[in-house]
Amino acid sequence: MVEEFRVGVITATHGLRGEVKVFPTTDEPRRFSRLKTVRIDLDGEKKTLRLRSVKYFKNMVILAFEGLDTIEAVQNLRGKDLMISREDALPLKEGQYYIPDLIGLRVEEEGRIVGHVKDVMQTGANDVYVVETAEGKELLLPAIPDCILDVDTQGGVMQVHVLDGLEDL
Repeated sequence: MVEEFRVGVITATHGLRGEVKVFPTTDEPRRFSRLKTVRIDLDGEKKTLRLRSVKYFKNMVILAFEGLDTIEAVQNLRGKDLMISREDALPLKEGQYYIPDLIGLRVEEEGRIVGHVKDVMQTGANDVYVVETAEGKELLLPAIPDCILDVDTQGGVMQVHVLDGLEDL
């Protein structure tokens, strides 16, 4: 299972005092107010940055980090992913899963391998799992109880029932 999750991407610097604009990649952007640190990959070296301030503007989050107080200090952060540990991730409710834990799961129907989860589309009503079949085709499975019977992220398997009509898309 994945141990770190991306919660945002630094898109630009903001002002002259070391702030950066972050596009949030989390379902809950206000979560930044509860974070104390984030991890970032700088030229192959993982660094932990302590948050100094958090502001919200439109669809962006404005962050400042301790020890990075000038625009020059943060210019090299543009385009970098902000990561958090699994322990800092938002808790899940029953039947919810972290998307990175679903990617790559083997998808089975009554003991027959259907394929592997390639992607998750978030549609608003319910997620849709994109399954790549052995034939290289895509099968779209709605994340509803009639279709998704069991998800075992530890075991790497998702048990499904392919509803009539879905296999022909």
